[in-house]
Amino acid sequence: MTRGTLWLPAVACGVAVGNVYFPQAVTPLVAEGLRLPVDRAALVVTAAQIGYACGIFLLVPLGDRVPYRPLLATLFAVTGLGLATAGLAPSFGPLLAAGVAVGVTTVIAPIIGPMVAGMVAPAARGAASGTMLAGSIGGMLLARTFGGALGEWLGWRAPYLVAAGLAVVMAVALWRTLPVTKPHTLQSYPDLLLEPLRLLRSEPELRRSCLYQAMIFGAFSAVWGSVALLLTGPSYGYGAQAVGLLALVNAATMAATPIAGRVVDRRGSDPVNLVCMIAVIGSAVVLAFATAGGTGGLVALVLGTLVLDVAMQCGMVANSIRMYALSDTHRGRLNTAYMTCAYLGGAVGSWLGVRAYTTFGWHGVCGLVVLMAAVALARHAVAVRSRSRSRA
Repeated sequence: MTRGTLWLPAVACGVAVGNVYFPQAVTPLVAEGLRLPVDRAALVVTAAQIGYACGIFLLVPLGDRVPYRPLLATLFAVTGLGLATAGLAPSFGPLLAAGVAVGVTTVIAPIIGPMVAGMVAPAARGAASGTMLAGSIGGMLLARTFGGALGEWLGWRAPYLVAAGLAVVMAVALWRTLPVTKPHTLQSYPDLLLEPLRLLRSEPELRRSCLYQAMIFGAFSAVWGSVALLLTGPSYGYGAQAVGLLALVNAATMAATPIAGRVVDRRGSDPVNLVCMIAVIGSAVVLAFATAGGTGGLVALVLGTLVLDVAMQCGMVANSIRMYALSDTHRGRLNTAYMTCAYLGGAVGSWLGVRAYTTFGWHGVCGLVVLMAAVALARHAVAVRSRSRSRA
């Protein structure tokens, strides 16, 4: 693949990933529309992320076993059906179940990432991965922005129904344009499911990447899973659209990830990981001032989430390249282990973030961010010390 042909898979990543993130902007609207406590309505976010983690484990390994074109088109089509079901759900129970189902099937980006990595030259792998991640980031940002705006205008069901239509369009586009590919393996499906667990056991560098991303993505999800409660609460009193506008301000992350990919290509993953971990802790310090409200609080919120977003996404590029370097024939199964751990961390972070907010307020969320980043930083220090001893 050339740089000019990467745009469609990047857009597909954005559309698919957006299905996990737009519920973050409409949580208050779901609570109002279904007459629920806001912390219970926030479970739609956790449900999508848990479903996504399950889908990564159950479906992403098929990227090594099934040709990409029929696999990706089918997943998009089924995702569209699940989104339509969620948009028409009569009560919270069916909405929650449909949200889990959507999370399971919208795992297109973790399949496209290994696909693209295998279709470009090794020296360009970091830049290509950064481009795919930039597409995913665009989906995250725009999903929150338009989800919040559309939900304010037409109600919480509208974002689900519009997302359903986009999923069907992408299913047709990928079916018509992706090249015919051959499977990387003929292993049985049970063996494919066990392979990521074997890789986690045998590859220490994979385990390290998984821990880093689980902690940092958990911190990221803690903030974005609870920021709607802050913005719609007494400190600001905004509507759901404000969450989307805040996400749109952070569009700079789309430019940062390709740069991070090129830095990783030149200097390796560890320096980028270290900077990202320190930046996450710094973002929590800045975010703590968001409780002041007013212009100063908004400035702190914008700067803090911007630093957090850039750090999380650049760290993901670094971790992905470390992981892809482990094998040329097991990328789908490596990515399964990695992304499953990442989104389990994200689901835990979302749940803990809402609990921290309802118990300790916004400062509790910031403290949780510091704690999770500190765990990753401590593991990084151990890895650096071990490497220094082996060289000595």
